[in-house]
Formats: sequence, structure tokens, C-alpha cells
Amino acid sequence: MRSSGSGSSGGGRSGGRGNPRGTGGGGNPRGSGGGGGGRGSGAGNSRGAGGGGSQPRGAGGRDDKPKRAGKPRPEERRYDVGPTGSHEGPKTGRGASARGGAKGGPKQGQSTGRGRWAPATSREYDARAEERNRERYAGKKDVKLPKTFPGAEQEGERLQKVLARAGYGSRRACEELIEQSRVEVNGEIVVEQGLRVDPEHDEIKVDGLTVATQSYQFFSLNKPAGVVATMEDPEGRQCLGDYVTNRETRLFHVGRLDTETEGVILLTNHGELAHRLTHPKYGVKKTYLAHIVGPIPRDLGKQLKDGIQLEDGYARADHFRVVEQTGKNYLVEVTLHEGRKHIVRRMLAEAGFPVDKLVRVSFGPITLGDQKSGWLRRLSNTEVGMLMQEVDL
Repeated sequence: MRSSGSGSSGGGRSGGRGNPRGTGGGGNPRGSGGGGGGRGSGAGNSRGAGGGGSQPRGAGGRDDKPKRAGKPRPEERRYDVGPTGSHEGPKTGRGASARGGAKGGPKQGQSTGRGRWAPATSREYDARAEERNRERYAGKKDVKLPKTFPGAEQEGERLQKVLARAGYGSRRACEELIEQSRVEVNGEIVVEQGLRVDPEHDEIKVDGLTVATQSYQFFSLNKPAGVVATMEDPEGRQCLGDYVTNRETRLFHVGRLDTETEGVILLTNHGELAHRLTHPKYGVKKTYLAHIVGPIPRDLGKQLKDGIQLEDGYARADHFRVVEQTGKNYLVEVTLHEGRKHIVRRMLAEAGFPVDKLVRVSFGPITLGDQKSGWLRRLSNTEVGMLMQEVDL
């Protein structure tokens, strides 16, 4: 026992003050009789001795000890369900769909961000409102607002956009071409971004090669033997049009090849380019590989370069060389800029060496390479630029 006293004596640890943990004549948190309070009462002891004796830890018994505040039992718990945080009773175990939300329940109100809650609306109401708005604006024309962004009053398209559409990469890649001073418009190198051009009239070049800014298409076909060099054939034979039937734009061939001659033939929808590539004025060179049977004289090349007399005039080769010889079989290369019908076959036959097989391996800067027979490929931007440079476009 730590202290004892009468009911009128001072408290153990604090006398003469108010009772922080008990009352002067009431219950003791650690249990007391009818006397003093807990650790500080006006007329009690330190550990709660009452007015009639001393008790170390409470003399009122366990029944007088107040219950300690703790978690309520599950059946006594209450939950905040409403928007105002009010208690609506114990949880019933029903899910979110019963209280409104995910699956079919009534929609709860939405918070407006300032502590207020907007009333909930039904789906039928929203549907009717949307239908009324549609009826209201059904007969009205679309209003075209004026362009107010910077540069809207300017005409033409941005240069990097035109280059990107022509196939020179993304707009960022085209901007890098401009930064590297590789692009020129109407003969002047572009030094700033965002220049506006007219693709229909302005001459645009990249690395000195003209850019096909419009929706032109350029293809190279390795024509097999037996294919007619026309887009349509009334006799039903296989022709060039059979290789481009799935193209939306109508294409046409540049020049011709004999039915039994293989090799490069160009297809495009650029009329001016096709016209210049076949015009004698521009002298676009074509190279052929011909298989003949010898022996051949040493001056065969000189004869072809000097000119062979044909029924429609002289025909001259620009270049001649023997590529391969196997016994009496010769593979020779002939280059010329003329485009008359059967010109190579007629020249060699007039010189005394009929051609067994003929392949065109290049048309201007476009070469056959490893392109397989019957394969169609799209020309690159560089190849198109070289073709245009060949004919001053």
C-alpha cells in the first residue's frame, strides 16, 4: 500500500487540484470505493483509497470497473454510405450494384469538387437529351470558323510535308534534310524551316534530283519472254496490264520490248516523263545482252558503231563489247539510244549474227540488277530523280 488517508486528507500525487482522471467523490479509473479519485483528487489518495480505508488497486470489485472503449462487434458496426457521410445502419452484405454503381443500380450523385454533390441522372434522361440536341441541329449547316492560327493566311504547303508525301521519310527526317542544306526550291537552297511551296508549280530538288511531288507512280518490271508489251491484248495473251491490275491509278509502259525479249520495262502515270524518255532528242541509252553464235570478227564492234544500213535508215550502236565466250557461243553487250522496233535484233542479223536470246539490262539509270523475271518493283526516290535528270525535268 503506497498511501492511505482519510477522505478529507490531500491526494497522493496532487492535492488541492482538480481530478484529471476521476472525480472527487465518484468512481476511480482503477477502482475505488466511495472516497477519493485516481491520481489527483481533491480528497483522495494517489492510487484511489476511499474515505474508509486503503485499497491498493480498487476496492469496488470488478463490476464497478467501466468498460474499455474498443472496436464494436460486427453486428454493431455502422457504415457511411451516403454522400454526406451519414450513418445508414449496419452493412447488409449487398454489393456495389445494390448501392448504385457498376452493375445496374441507380447512379449515385457525383462530386462537383467543392464539397457539393450533383444530383444523379438516369440513362433514359441522358438519351432523351441527346436526341433533342440531334433534332435541334439536324437541319443546320456546318459553320466554318475562320482560321486563326499563325500562317493560316499563307498559301501552299509546308516543304517538309511535301517531301514526306513524296516518300523522303517522316517530317522530322525531311526537316533534317533542310537543315543539311540538301533541299532547293526553284534553284535556291532552303535555309529555314516551314517554307511554303506550291507542288504544282515550284521545282523542288533533293541532292540535285527533282522530287516527284504529285501522286505519280514509277515501277520497273522484269518482263518475261512471251509477254506482250501492251497494257491490253485483244487476243487474250499475257500482257503488261496483267501485272498492274490491282493499281488504282492507270499506268502505261515506257517504250516497248519484243514479245520474246526479256528485261527492264518501265511503267508510270507520268506522261511527260514517259514522252521524254522515249524521244530521240534526249537520247536515253538502253543496254542489251544478246546471245549469238560465232565466231565473230574483231571489227564487229566497229561495224555496229559506224552504223548498219537497215531498210528504214542507218542504225548505230553507242557501245559494244564481248562479255563472255564459251566455244562458239558469245554473250555480247550492245548499248544504243535509239528505240526503233527490233533494232538490236535487226542490226546483229544484218551483220550476220542472228540473236538467239535478248535481255535488256538497263533503261537509262535504271538497271535490272538481281530482280527476278516477272517481278514488279517500285522505283526509289533517287531512281526517279535520276530519270528526271536524264531528260531535264
